[in-house]
Amino acid sequence: MDIAFANTPQATSAPNLAAATAAERDASSAGPMVSSDFETFLKMLTVQMENQDPLNPIESSDFAVQLATFSGVEQQVKTNDLLDAMSAQLGAMSISDLAGWVGMEARAATPAWFSNSPLTLQPDPASGAEHTFVVVRDSAGNMVDRVEIPVSDKPLQWAGVDASGNPIPPGLYTFHLQSFSQDKIIGDEQMAVYSEVVEARVENGQTMLVLAGGGEVLAADIDALRSPK
Repeated sequence: MDIAFANTPQATSAPNLAAATAAERDASSAGPMVSSDFETFLKMLTVQMENQDPLNPIESSDFAVQLATFSGVEQQVKTNDLLDAMSAQLGAMSISDLAGWVGMEARAATPAWFSNSPLTLQPDPASGAEHTFVVVRDSAGNMVDRVEIPVSDKPLQWAGVDASGNPIPPGLYTFHLQSFSQDKIIGDEQMAVYSEVVEARVENGQTMLVLAGGGEVLAADIDALRSPK
């Protein structure tokens, strides 16, 4: 629609604990070694089994706990390795893929540059809203338009004219959706709006998009992307 509006396992008892103690000491002195190399944990467990007291063997439940711990460590290491690989891959892809963002229209809850062409807004009424109003403010925070719209989450177009039909000058504008129930405001949230991406860059490991008009937004804050109309 077009609108115009303003756990650690227990140590075993054994007649000769020297080897087990040494293994444990080595693992302990390694600090994060157990978490970074789960083979150390497995070696320590094997030495513990080999040196247990035959007259007082380790309870099976203790073995289960240690094996579960070992499994958890192994999975954590694999997860960390996977995350590292994904991070490296994203870093390698970033430069070539960023070019694909430029010229696209990204949707985010951020101020948008109006240049006499309608802007697409995405309303998100508060639960229980009976009436909703779009409030438009300029870069100085002055309200330039306010109009009631249907209670809906369907995209709508802002034509860029005020209540009297006068064109609103080009500039950077912010859009808020006010939700009312029984004449009481129950929500006032900034609306997401589509803006052209004019630049994309990587800063501190994060992708930053520069929008038309100079606004900036993190790529992680973009909830939709489309080709320009």
